[in-house]
Amino acid sequence: MWNILYIAPNQTVANRIKDFMEAEGILVRLRPIGLRNKGSYTNFEIQVTEAELEEAQEVLNQALQVRQYRELREK
Repeated sequence: MWNILYIAPNQTVANRIKDFMEAEGILVRLRPIGLRNKGSYTNFEIQVTEAELEEAQEVLNQALQVRQYRELREK
């Protein structure tokens, strides 16, 4: 069964997270949701299997913390 891990604001962000998760060995599926805006969907669900949900949450949290740290250093 697939579970929603995160809702990305656009396809670019969704693909980055997907690539990061797959590099960690986590199976990921993207699902467009919301309204189409100029040919693309506005949001994407990032889904992972139920068996990998906890690990995926930890990996995503780690990735977001690293990103925030980098943004703070650049200011």
